[in-house]
Amino acid sequence: MITRLSARYVLAHRNGRHVLLRDAHVVYEGDRITYVGTGDPGPVDELIDAGEALVMPGLIDLDALCDVDHLQLDSWASPGNATGLQWSEDYFRNRRHDVFTAEERAAVREYALIQLALHGVTTYMPIAAETHSGWAETCDDFVAVAEAGRRIGLRGYLGPSFRSGVNVVRADGSRAVLFDEEQGERGLRQAAAFLDWAEAQQDPLITGVLLPCRVETLTPDLLRAVAELSARRDVRVRIHALQGLAERQVIGELYGCTPLELLDRSGLIGPRTLIPHGIYIDRRVLGADHGDLARLAAAGVSIVHCPLTSFRYGSALRSLPAYVEAGVNVALGTDSFPPDLIRGMDTGVQLAKLLEGRADAAPAERYVEAATLGGAKALGRADLGRIEAGAQADLVAFALDDLRDGAVDDPVRTLLLSGTARQLRHSVVAGRTVVRNGELPGVDLAAVRRRGQELFGKLKAAYSERDHRRRTADELFPPTFPAVD
Repeated sequence: MITRLSARYVLAHRNGRHVLLRDAHVVYEGDRITYVGTGDPGPVDELIDAGEALVMPGLIDLDALCDVDHLQLDSWASPGNATGLQWSEDYFRNRRHDVFTAEERAAVREYALIQLALHGVTTYMPIAAETHSGWAETCDDFVAVAEAGRRIGLRGYLGPSFRSGVNVVRADGSRAVLFDEEQGERGLRQAAAFLDWAEAQQDPLITGVLLPCRVETLTPDLLRAVAELSARRDVRVRIHALQGLAERQVIGELYGCTPLELLDRSGLIGPRTLIPHGIYIDRRVLGADHGDLARLAAAGVSIVHCPLTSFRYGSALRSLPAYVEAGVNVALGTDSFPPDLIRGMDTGVQLAKLLEGRADAAPAERYVEAATLGGAKALGRADLGRIEAGAQADLVAFALDDLRDGAVDDPVRTLLLSGTARQLRHSVVAGRTVVRNGELPGVDLAAVRRRGQELFGKLKAAYSERDHRRRTADELFPPTFPAVD
């Protein structure tokens, strides 16, 4: 089957960089692009006209939420209520359990994957909150995720999260990290089992990776074991690190070093490593660059920048151009709802202006490159993140024909400034149409929405059981305005 996708604008790739074509066509056969240009591409079997739209490489989300979103609950918390969002020490020691059944966990993950597809994400690396599990994720959990992603048609880099410790709140309200090292070892075995399962599938849309949890929740022994398994199996590792002062303090107290030094000692600073969020390095904490960026760049580590989520939690990367100019590869992630990389890119651009005091501090093209080329480089995939002959046919088309978008000048800037990823009109992954005219064929979105709302209610209610003060959900999450009859 030879297909031609045409649009007013196509963000193509030539001579090592993205270029903008007008009134252009992308032709693909099977899973590969065969032609990109403005001329006559010859006969095809299927014609798709996206009209007044911008066709881009499929968006790569390397910190993709696979949960019913919790940000609308926990990003508003006062200091007093924030202690109710983590496990209490009593819950850790005596009462921890899975909030959701296996079937419900699978439904939550599929709900999230559908959201990714509807927002133009074609390649994803998942993240989910372990708060609601008895400990972490299992191989079976991620077999279900992989199968859901395969049904939808997304390209996944997958593996269960695992940890040997948990951030908890003690009875007096103080915070600590408590460990159960046997659970960490079990989690690594589950991760290895998933690598075996993924390899056996021989499916180009399913790739096994190692997804340990936050750096402060893994012991040095477990970190070293992760590094050894990654090297032996030649698989990527993503580990959340360099994302907060509390993390830095905990690791300093436990091991007498910074998080980056701990990763380095463990053998996890290398080209297979992806680090969300990468914010708290020496230049941010100490006010001067003493070599963290150079160390990351020399090792080939990729930073997964999540601008919208960081902003909503009151933080920001300082600054994307400094990382890029130092030679650090930067990819993008969403890490919350909505999984909207268009809004995320716009947020990053505007935050950079504020932090740097310059209108050109982080041009839009830097963020588009991170969402495409940066993600592809982080995965070691030169055939992703670009629209050129020989690349994978991973494509998205965002509509620009709504009056509310305003006048179109540069279509990339117009999309980022005036649009959102909800303007997705069409998406293709490995040559398969995933979204057509804004719809997911064969998916009952109304039923998915109802099920997601039910599961969100269960998730919200479970916070009370874990809270060290056992406050109700209404007390932990007061409404914006009082609800009255």
